[in-house]
Amino acid sequence: MGGGTPQSDAELLQAVREGNAAAYGQLYERHAAAARALARQLVRRAEVEDVVAESFTKILDLVGRGGGPESGFRTYLLTVVRRTVHDRSRIESRQVTTGEIEEYDPGVPFVDPALVGLEKSLIAKAFLSLPERWRAVLWHTEVERCKPAAVAPLLGLSPNGVAALAYRAREGLRQAYLQMHLGSPPKHDCRPVLGKMGAYVRDGLTRRDAKVVDEHVGACEECNGVLLELTDVNRGLRVMVGPLVAGPIFGGYAATLAKSAAGGGGAGGLLRAFRRLWRGPRQRLAAMAGSMAVTVAVAAGLLLVTDEKPIARPTAAVPVVGPPPFAGEPMPVPVPLQSEEPARVRPPARSPVKSKEPGKARLRATVEALGSLVRARPGIVGLRLRNYGEAPSEELTALVDLPSGVTLVPPARHDDRDPVGTVDGWACRPSGRDARCARAPLAAGQGTALFLRVRVAAEAPEGAGPAVRIDSGPLHVTAQAEDGVRTTGAPARFATDGKVAVRAIGNSLLTCPETADGCAEARKRRHGRRDNDLWPMTALDQDDSSGTGASSGAELSLPKGSKVVWAGLYWSASATTAGPIKVRPPGRRQYTLVKPDDVALRELPSGPVYQAYADVSELVAASDRNGTWWAADMPMEEGVSRHAGWSLVLIVTDPAEPYSQAMVLDAATVVGGPAGRVRIPLGGLSPAASPARVELVTWEGDADLKGDKVSLGSGALAPEGGDRDASNVFDESSTGAAEMTFGVDVDTVGAELGVDPGLTIATDKDVVLFGVAALSVRARS
Repeated sequence: MGGGTPQSDAELLQAVREGNAAAYGQLYERHAAAARALARQLVRRAEVEDVVAESFTKILDLVGRGGGPESGFRTYLLTVVRRTVHDRSRIESRQVTTGEIEEYDPGVPFVDPALVGLEKSLIAKAFLSLPERWRAVLWHTEVERCKPAAVAPLLGLSPNGVAALAYRAREGLRQAYLQMHLGSPPKHDCRPVLGKMGAYVRDGLTRRDAKVVDEHVGACEECNGVLLELTDVNRGLRVMVGPLVAGPIFGGYAATLAKSAAGGGGAGGLLRAFRRLWRGPRQRLAAMAGSMAVTVAVAAGLLLVTDEKPIARPTAAVPVVGPPPFAGEPMPVPVPLQSEEPARVRPPARSPVKSKEPGKARLRATVEALGSLVRARPGIVGLRLRNYGEAPSEELTALVDLPSGVTLVPPARHDDRDPVGTVDGWACRPSGRDARCARAPLAAGQGTALFLRVRVAAEAPEGAGPAVRIDSGPLHVTAQAEDGVRTTGAPARFATDGKVAVRAIGNSLLTCPETADGCAEARKRRHGRRDNDLWPMTALDQDDSSGTGASSGAELSLPKGSKVVWAGLYWSASATTAGPIKVRPPGRRQYTLVKPDDVALRELPSGPVYQAYADVSELVAASDRNGTWWAADMPMEEGVSRHAGWSLVLIVTDPAEPYSQAMVLDAATVVGGPAGRVRIPLGGLSPAASPARVELVTWEGDADLKGDKVSLGSGALAPEGGDRDASNVFDESSTGAAEMTFGVDVDTVGAELGVDPGLTIATDKDVVLFGVAALSVRARS
C-alpha cells in the first residue's frame, strides 16, 4: 500500500496479531460509533460504554490469540456486542456462570430468539457463503448505506475500487442465491430458466433467451419471486441480513448510526493502554480483560454520538383490502381497493410484471400472525391475497396450515356448518386443526383479506409460523409466515384493512384529596406532586348522577363520515380482583353495566393490579359516538400509590385516510425494574417507510419520574398530549381529559415503521403496566 493510503481493517487486524497495539486503537476509532449505536438499542444508556468496552476487549483477546475476524470487522463486532448483552443478562439472572460465556464463536451470527429461522432464509445463506471481504463491502454499502468514500479506508481501496468490489460482490450474491434455489429440487421446466436468470438481470441474454425467461416467469409464481429477489438483492440484504447481524432492533441501529458522530478524541490514552497491555504475555490477555474494559470505556466516553432521530427506510409492502369483520361482529362498510396498492420492489429492465401475458390471472399471497402468537393466549392469523394479473382468477380455495398447538376458535353459535370467519366473501370451515376457506373469483387488480381467530395452547411449541396454499384453477400459490408461537409478546385483539384509523380516549377514577393543599394545582398539571405516589388517592366523581360513587368522562371526536368497525373498553386498578364497570354514551342518562370478557392479573411494586377488557362495538355503534363518554364504579382501592382508570379504544373508517392496516394489541405487560426495556413485535403489518399512528394505554405511570420512552425503531417519540416530552411519555395525561389523570395514560404517538416493525417501551425509574397498543399504518408510503 502507498504511504498516503490508510490501512484497511484487514491490514490493521494483521498488525494487531503481530503485536502492534496502535493498530487496534485505529480499529476502535473506526467502529466504536457503530458498536455504541447498537448497544444503545439493547441496554440502558448507563450501560452502553461498558458493553462497548467489553466487546472490544473480547475481540482483542481473540485476535491476540490468533482468532477473530480477518477483514469483516464491523459485522463481527456487532455480533459480539449482541452476544455480550445476551451473556450479561444471563449472568445477571444467574442462568450462566462467568466461565461459560467464553465458549462461543462470535464469528457465527448470533440469532436472537425473536429471529429464529432468519439464518435459514436463502438470501441469508447466500450472504454467509460469500468471502469475508465481499460480505464486508455489501454490509457497509448496501445494508448500512455508506458512501464508497466512507468505506474506502476500511477496505484499503479507492472509492472507485469500493464501487467495483461492491458490484462483484452483488453478482456473487446473486449467483450464490441462484445456487441455493438450484440446490433444492425445482420443477423440471424451471431449472433451465433459473440457470439464465443471473445473465437476465444484467441484460446479458440474447433477445430469444430473454423472451423464454419472460414467458416462463410470467406463468410461474415461484420463478417470478426468485427474479424479483435477484433484481433487488439490496432490499433482501436490509430485510434479512441486517436483522440477522444487528438483531430485531436493526432499524433503530441504522437510524442511530446514520446520526452518529464518530469523533476521534481520546484515542491517545486508549493506544497507551493497548501498548501497556501488549507488553505482558499473550496468555494474560483474558485475565486482564476486566481492567482493559475500564480503559476502553474511559476512552470511549470521549467519542460522542448524537441523539436518535427518525429516518425513512423503504421496503416492500404487501397489498391489502377492505376492513373485514369477524363472525358475530358488526360488518363495516366495504371500502373499494381502487389504486391504493402498496409500493413493491423495483422491477428489472425486462420485468415479468411489465411483460405478463394478457388474459392471465397472477396471484401473490402472504400469511402472518398479527402481533404475535403467544402461548396460552388468543390470537389472529391474517391471510392477504392479490390478483395482479390482467384477468380474473378462478374460484379460490385456501388451506391454512396452523402451527402445532394453535387451533381455530369455533364460531359463536358452535354450529359446525357456520364458517369460522366470513371476510370479504370468504367462507371457512375447520379441517382438522387447520382451516379450509373458499371464495368467489378475484378480479384483476383487486385484493382480499381473511383474518382468523385462533387460540394458542399453553404447551404450544415454538417454531415455524402458519402457512397457506391457495388454489385457483391451474394456479397454485403458497406462503409461510416467518414467525410462529412465542413465549412473550402481544397478541392481536382485532385487526382490519381499509380506509381506517385508530382512536383512544380515557380518564382516571382516582384523584388527590380535593381539600388538600396543592391538589388543585396538581390536577391542573402545575408545579410538583403530580404523582399518585405522593397522595392518598380518593374517588373522583364528576358526573351528574347521584347513583355513582366514582365517575369520570372523556371527550371523543371521530372523523367526519366515519363508522365504527370495532370498539374495546379497557379498565385497570390496583386491586386483587376485577369486576364490571358502568358506561354511559353521549346523550344518554342511564349507565350500562359492562362485564369483562377477559382479565389479566399482574404484580407491580405497589401490589397486585388487573386489566379488564370488554368488546363494546355494538354499544358504540348504536350510540351518538361524539361527545363525552362516562365510566363509573369499577372495582378499585383508595390510598397512596393506587390507580384506577379506563380507556375506550376504537378502529373506525375514515374516508379521508389512505388505504391502511389497523390492529389492536393486548399487552398487559409490566415494564420497569428487571424488565426495564420491552420490545413488542408488530407482526402482520407490511410497511414501506409508512407513517403510523399508535394509541398507547398505560397504567401506573408517574409524571415526575422521568425516563419513560417509546420507540417504533427510529428513536424516542414524543406524545401529542401532556408534557409532550419524549423522555417522559407516561406523564399521567389522557386523550379526551383536560386535567391530570393520576395513574392513567392514553397517549398518541406517530412515526414511520421500517423493515422489522416493533414497539419498544423502556423506563429507567418507573414501573408501569403497559396495557394496549392500537396502530394504523398506511399500506403504501
